[in-house]
Amino acid sequence: MKRYLIRRLLFFIPALVVISLLAFAISINAPGDPVERLLSSGSDDGNSINDLNTNKQKEFWRKKLGLDLPLFYLSFRSKSYPETNLTFSNEKQQKALEKLAFSNGDGENAANFHNQRASFSDDLRQYKKVYSEVLWNDVMLHLNMMNHATDYIQAQQALNSIETIVKKVPEVRSLTWDSYITLKKNIQNGIRTDATINNLIPQIRIHADNLYHRWLFGDGNWLTGAGATYSKGIVRGDFGISYQTRQPVSEVIGQKAGWSLLLSLLSVLFAYLISIPAGVWAGIHKEGRFDKSSALLWFVLYSMPSFWLATLLLMLFANPDIIHWFPASGVKPATGYPADAGILEKIQLSIPYLILPLICYTYSSFAFLSRTMRVNIIEQMGQDYIRTAKAKGLSLNRIAFVHALRNSMLPLITVFANIFPAALGGSVILETIFTIPGMGYETYLSIQNQNYPMIVAIFTITGFLTIAGFLIADILYAVADPRIQFRSETNKS
Repeated sequence: MKRYLIRRLLFFIPALVVISLLAFAISINAPGDPVERLLSSGSDDGNSINDLNTNKQKEFWRKKLGLDLPLFYLSFRSKSYPETNLTFSNEKQQKALEKLAFSNGDGENAANFHNQRASFSDDLRQYKKVYSEVLWNDVMLHLNMMNHATDYIQAQQALNSIETIVKKVPEVRSLTWDSYITLKKNIQNGIRTDATINNLIPQIRIHADNLYHRWLFGDGNWLTGAGATYSKGIVRGDFGISYQTRQPVSEVIGQKAGWSLLLSLLSVLFAYLISIPAGVWAGIHKEGRFDKSSALLWFVLYSMPSFWLATLLLMLFANPDIIHWFPASGVKPATGYPADAGILEKIQLSIPYLILPLICYTYSSFAFLSRTMRVNIIEQMGQDYIRTAKAKGLSLNRIAFVHALRNSMLPLITVFANIFPAALGGSVILETIFTIPGMGYETYLSIQNQNYPMIVAIFTITGFLTIAGFLIADILYAVADPRIQFRSETNKS
C-alpha cells in the first residue's frame, strides 16, 4: 500500500505544478492594475483614497505585491532591456520606461533616468507651498509628461518646461539641486547615445528572485518561510489580499468554506442513505413495481434544474402569502445566535435555514447513484460467489446488502471524492439564491467585483482538492477491492 501511495503522489506532483502555473498566469493577466484596485477600496483604518492614492503609496504596494520583480526564473529579452529591478507607481510608467530604453538601446541609462527623476520629483515637492495653484498644476503636468516619456527628446522638453516655470517663483528661481543636474546629464547622455543594435541582440537572464517564486514561496526562506515580510507564499496558505476588504484571502476562505463543506457533507450523506438502499432493492427486484416507479421518480427529479426547483421551493414554502414554513435566506437568524447559545441551540436555530438548500443540493444525485447501484447489484447477483451464498441458504436481503453491496461500491467512491472540490467551490447558483455565506456565493461576488486574488485562490485550491479527491478515491478503491492493490503490487515486482 505504501509503494502504491508513493507512486500516486509522484504522479500528482506534475499536475500540481501545472495548476500553479495556470493560476499564476491568470493572476498576472487579470484586467486592471491591482494597485489601483487596492487603493480604490476602503482601507481598514478609514482613510479615504485621497489620503492613500499617492505615488509613494503606489510604489509601496507594487513592491509589497512583488510587481517590481521579473515574472519567472528565466526571461528572454533584448539586451537593451534594463537589468535593474525598478519600482513604478503604475504599469503605464513601466511600459514608458521600456520604450525609453528601446529608443536608444541603453537599458541601464533608462534605469538611472527612472531613479533620478524620482529624486528630482521629491525635491520639487518640497517647495510645493511656494507655488501658486496654477503654476504647481503646470509643474505636475510636465512632471507627469516626463514620467511617461518614451524617448529622451520628450523628457528634455518636459524638463525645460519645468525649469521655465520654476524661474517664475522668487523663492526658488533656479534649479541647482544635485538631482536636477544629474537628471539633466542623464537625459543629454540618452540623446547622444545610439546603441539601438542592442534591441536586436537576444539575451537570456536568470532571476532567482521573481514574481512566480514570491507568489509560490513568499519573500522569506523558500523552505521554511522564515523572514517573510510581505508574503508567505501560497504553499503556506497566503493567497494575497482581497481587493474588496483588504483582508487576507486565506482568512476570507476560512470564514466562508465551513458552510459549503457542511452542505456538501450533508448532501452526500443523505444521497447515500436514500440512493444506496433504493438501488439495491431495485436491483434485487429487477423490473418489479418498485424498480419501475423509483426509476420514473428519480429521472423526473433529475430533469428539474436545481435553480428552478430552488426558486419554486422558496415561492411555495418560504412565502408569507402561501406557506411560510422555512426562512427565505441565510443560515441563521438575522440577529445572529444568542450570546450564550451552545452548539445544540445553534444547530437547532440553523436547521430550518438548511432544509430547502439541502433538498436542492441532494435530489439530483438520486438518479445517478440509485441507477448505478442497481446496475452493479444486478451484475453482482450473477456472480459465482452469489450462487454459492444462495446455495448455503442465505436470505436474498443478506446476500444483496452484505455480500454484493461491497463489490458494488466502487463507482460510488468517485462521487464521494468529489466532495472535496465541492466543499470549496460550493454551488454558486444555489448559494446565491439562498444567500448562503459559503464559497459559492463568495465566488459569485468575487467575479462580480473582479476580486481576482480570491478567484485565483479558489481556482488553485479547488484544483488541489480535486487531485486530493482522486488520490483518496484510489485509496478507497484499494480498500474496497483488494485485487486493485494486488495488481499494483505485482506490477512493481
